[in-house]
Amino acid sequence: MSTAPTTLPVLVAGGGIGGLAAALALVRRGFRVQVLEQAPEIGEIGAGIQLGPNAFHAFDALGVGDKARSRAVFTDCMVMHDAIDETLVGRIPTGEAFRQRFGNPYAVIHRVDVHLSLLEGAQETGQVEFFTDTRVEHVEQDDDTVTVVDQRGRAYRGVALIGADGVRSVVRATYVNDPPRVTGHVVYRSVIDKKDFPADLQWNAASIWVGPNCHLVHYPLRGGEQYNVVVTFHSRKTEEWGVTEGSPEEVQSYFQGICPKARQLIDLPKSWKRWATADREPIGRWTYGRATLLGDAAHPTTQYMAQGACMALEDAVTLGEALRVHDNDWTQALDLYQRSRIPRTARIVLSGREMGRIYHAKGVERLVRNDLWKGRTPERFYDALEWLYGWKVSNCLRT
Repeated sequence: MSTAPTTLPVLVAGGGIGGLAAALALVRRGFRVQVLEQAPEIGEIGAGIQLGPNAFHAFDALGVGDKARSRAVFTDCMVMHDAIDETLVGRIPTGEAFRQRFGNPYAVIHRVDVHLSLLEGAQETGQVEFFTDTRVEHVEQDDDTVTVVDQRGRAYRGVALIGADGVRSVVRATYVNDPPRVTGHVVYRSVIDKKDFPADLQWNAASIWVGPNCHLVHYPLRGGEQYNVVVTFHSRKTEEWGVTEGSPEEVQSYFQGICPKARQLIDLPKSWKRWATADREPIGRWTYGRATLLGDAAHPTTQYMAQGACMALEDAVTLGEALRVHDNDWTQALDLYQRSRIPRTARIVLSGREMGRIYHAKGVERLVRNDLWKGRTPERFYDALEWLYGWKVSNCLRT
């Protein structure tokens, strides 16, 4: 039985990248959307993120490809160096041959600029209503509707609920209530103006320096006027999942033995934001009646695959496609959506854990890591990345 859009909106819990992408996908299927955001205003925090070709396929499907491209920096390559001796471990060109292979570029961008592109797109539709300072506290369902109650007791009723409320998702807690897996890995992030960034590291590349129990990342942002700096280390203490102000002294203490060229990165920031990271075990079910999960609420992951935002964008497009295929029948569409997304996003979560081990290898494992990609041609790298960057709208549904 097909179900045409009703007068009721679709409720989206969370106004971040995943929530806004979901809103755009839903509007394209003819729905009105109400976005419930717990923050006082719709916005984004953080620093730079990386965007694979799969992200640009999603942006285009959501109607904001031009906006995102105008704010992105398109890289010449992805490059990995050993942080101890500067050995080149691997280099993947991301120029014309890469674009021809995957149909879109590789880019780096400020997280705020991704969010702004989606927000502008959502506002331009005239079909997305935002409720800020609104935290989901309770979810109720019947056969045809979902009702969300916020912290003030106000009720919002919709035809479905998309839980895009992030790593601490209330919607996920309502239906799954599984614990986070605290990694013990701590991430420090900062953004540095070009004038303060070392000239010998001003590469147009997504660059990583890998070391024992640590790594450092840098790449340009905003037309090369700023640089994103991210450093990660294995904490000596028991960590609690969360974000705090960072300590320059703590960062310095974890990067002994790193080569001078890479070490410049940790001497740059005047202030740091500190993330104690976590993920969750992949789950085999996201959909509960007319409620489903999306983005970090569905598959929180570590940063090592550089795919967190990309997966949220893919989720949104796939949800829209599932609704299209099933003529807006929510029961069938949500089942197809979760079946299409769970294996792929679980692979990202599990691959992220393994990539963290590879990055942080020491001793003989470090030597093996440095030998892994010697002599590999760009085409062989592209073949290995096909499963990741080959995603597009035409192949997003798992049938």
